[in-house]
Amino acid sequence: MHIAWYNYIFAILAGILAGIINTLAGSGSAVTLPMLDLLGLSAPVANATNRVGVLIQNIVGIATFQRSGRMNLSGGLWLTIPAMLGSVVGAYVATLLDKEQMELAIGVMMVIVLITIFLNPSKWLRQHSEVKEGRPGWGTLGLFFLIGIYGGFIQAGVGVFLLTAMVLGAGYSLVHANAIKLMIVLALTVVAMVVFMLSPVRIDWGIGLLMAVGQSIGAWAAARFAVRVPNANVWVRRLLIVVVIYSILKFFGLLDLLLAQLG
Repeated sequence: MHIAWYNYIFAILAGILAGIINTLAGSGSAVTLPMLDLLGLSAPVANATNRVGVLIQNIVGIATFQRSGRMNLSGGLWLTIPAMLGSVVGAYVATLLDKEQMELAIGVMMVIVLITIFLNPSKWLRQHSEVKEGRPGWGTLGLFFLIGIYGGFIQAGVGVFLLTAMVLGAGYSLVHANAIKLMIVLALTVVAMVVFMLSPVRIDWGIGLLMAVGQSIGAWAAARFAVRVPNANVWVRRLLIVVVIYSILKFFGLLDLLLAQLG
């Protein structure tokens, strides 16, 4: 497959933007998947290849948080385990639903997330986590099992749901939640990549690693921003609002309709 040289530059730039969005909010796949399609990959191959960059950018993000001394993973393992179990269920469910049903489900969930962001600003902007030591309650574990189902069902937007659950449900600050979110998404991505590698779906490692370079740069820059910039919670919340509104327009088909009208 021949790819023009300038498309490699676009792939790296798209990766940088996706790395920033994924590290601070979520739904960076809304940037990378269209770029992979532009590079000529089929939808199944693009979906599998996209996980390469997600995997590497989360490793970079975690390492950057760790070096900053702000990588507080207290309670993170308890949340990761049910999410991973749920992802197995979600991957199976994804084989039973068509594209339209999936997009409708995502759109509805994004509307709910947007409402919660505006109704609970004080929780989103808290500077310190209010998490109790020890195992979270069964309700919290069940919530992350459901998010894991969604993550296995379709990866796009899972970071948004993880942040919402950790900030509003578990009592984390947004910066603390971002660190744990990276760990959970990393675990879910490993599970998904194993499934893809055992399936007939091909992973384009060359293009995946190329975009991963950009995503790693974006993840590094975003993690440094989150731990160094005063009032980072305010800026992350604003980015989250933009990402969620974009996702609502996309998954309800309103974005395509708007672009068609402008065209």
